Amino acid sequence: MKKAILRSIRAALLELGSATKVELSHKLGISFPTVSKFLTQMAKDGEIFSTGLDGSSGGRRAERYAYNPDYMLGLALFLEKTETNYTIFNCSGDIKEYGQTSGVLTGPIPGLTDQIGRIIAKYPKIRSIAVGVPGAVNNGRIIYIPGYEQFHQFDLKSYFEERFSIPVAVENDMNAAILGYHLKGTQTDNPTLIYLNFGQNGPGAGILVNGDVVRGSTFFSGEVSFVPQYDDRNFLQALEREAGSEEEALREKEIDAVSRLIASFTAILNPHAIIFCINEVSSSLLNLIANRSAAYIPEEHLPELCTSDWKQDYLNGLQHLGLDLMMWEKR
Repeated sequence: MKKAILRSIRAALLELGSATKVELSHKLGISFPTVSKFLTQMAKDGEIFSTGLDGSSGGRRAERYAYNPDYMLGLALFLEKTETNYTIFNCSGDIKEYGQTSGVLTGPIPGLTDQIGRIIAKYPKIRSIAVGVPGAVNNGRIIYIPGYEQFHQFDLKSYFEERFSIPVAVENDMNAAILGYHLKGTQTDNPTLIYLNFGQNGPGAGILVNGDVVRGSTFFSGEVSFVPQYDDRNFLQALEREAGSEEEALREKEIDAVSRLIASFTAILNPHAIIFCINEVSSSLLNLIANRSAAYIPEEHLPELCTSDWKQDYLNGLQHLGLDLMMWEKR
């Protein structure tokens, strides 16, 4: 109960910018004495600060409080084959540092531990860690991550929480990306969206249905490599480049494979949009994919095809997960 009240007060102050005890009591449905008790302790800890007294309306002037966004910091990082990208952010989402270090997925797990340890030593106010990985994740355990066998069936969440005594979230890369894209705001309330990435580790998809990220019954959703497309090939195999193939023929094969996948998503989920990584697909290529997709699905039912900055969306999604952990942090 104490953690829930503390989280509510933190979230309300960050949302409102500032508030009095009476305003918080009314907004949260928490008694005035309880709000007063929590704010007194939070002010003592430096978590909130007074912005002064409100104007007088005939009675005692109320003191107004604001949250100190730098009281806690979060670490968001995602692992790729060739590099680790990370951000340090405060409770308002302001970026304190953006960095990139060497990749650790192909090495022993302690290499990643050392990377995180050095960052925490530099920023001792870090109170949450959100890690993105190119694999399927079930409650912090990596259950499928082809090519990086040392991480397979590894409980990364428990491992880091035990070593750093900081709450940790571990998320699939495309789930984090679709969440980050959605948080930027869309023209549709509760949209259904698909985010496609071809990346360093093979194709993957993030799926959002009616505003909620879909992870599936065994947390395996979005592993589109396995989608059967031709008599003897799945989606991943259809994208593989054969030695000696001419560029034009290769492009035609890839366009057809992607268009068939779009047709499958359209027939099953009828999404509002399918998002591609901006550095992977040009506008002219999107037009070719849209035209080919119309050969498989009536054009009026096809989703909008668009592009976005995958890396930024990915980090935004991880920061959201990290911020949620910070809101529940105990003093």
